[in-house]
Amino acid sequence: MGADMSQEKNTIEEYDAILKEVRGLMVAKNADYGDSWREMRLPSITDQILVKAYRIRSIEESEGSPKVSEGIESEYRDILNYCVFALIKLRDKKTA
Repeated sequence: MGADMSQEKNTIEEYDAILKEVRGLMVAKNADYGDSWREMRLPSITDQILVKAYRIRSIEESEGSPKVSEGIESEYRDILNYCVFALIKLRDKKTA
């Protein structure tokens, strides 16, 4: 197997591992909060994504670790889940 194929396989495995992790987070949070995101309007989900992105930028630009934060990885995981929720809402609009 060439270097490109090996690297591609590794990327796919890494991608799948992250998706599994993010899905697990969503399932755990859904147990706590239910499908509350379904009540949100699409612009509200977009706002949540922006808030997370601004928080990431703020953490990246700050000196030292934040005092009250789960960290950048947590923010990125939340963004991924909000993006999935937005895509579900967009599909729901198409079938409505």
